[in-house]
Amino acid sequence: MYGAQEKVPFSEGDFTENPLSPYAATKRAGENIIYSYSKMFGMKATCLRFFTVYGPAGRPDMAPFLFTKKINEGQTVPRFGDGGTARDYTYVADIVSGIVAAVDKPFDFEIFNLGHNEPVQLNVLISTIEELLGKKAVIEELPEQPGDVPVTFADISKAQKMLGYQPNTSIKEGMQEFVNWYLKR
Repeated sequence: MYGAQEKVPFSEGDFTENPLSPYAATKRAGENIIYSYSKMFGMKATCLRFFTVYGPAGRPDMAPFLFTKKINEGQTVPRFGDGGTARDYTYVADIVSGIVAAVDKPFDFEIFNLGHNEPVQLNVLISTIEELLGKKAVIEELPEQPGDVPVTFADISKAQKMLGYQPNTSIKEGMQEFVNWYLKR
């Protein structure tokens, strides 16, 4: 989650003090600041670690949106590495259910992973989009990006136990909803 660690899935108690990217460093710094305020001022605080959120109205710079757009328009899809990297894609409605559960149960200070708990390889994401659009991707093979981790994989057992969190949307179901939204917009 905050660096290339060999232990997967990632749990909230994993060592996170050596992030490999500025993005990861700012996420960890934010958690540390929130922890400090919680302890200093008695604020109840819950940090949520989202794992690759996607769905309708999703971020246009994320792979599901970017690849859907490029495949649909017949443009080249940049694939960094061999497509074997994997992300724990989590459908937005599943994330929202986790957020609501966290708001409904205030804690003095806790960190929860909100993911799908099933990493999907980049090549599988691309082939799913191809299938849903009925179009073949034109792949541009590029070297791996610096700071990119080979896999993100959320251990959601703490969120399941303490929040009742349970993601239900498969990558195919979620991407179908996304593609439907994308084509209608």
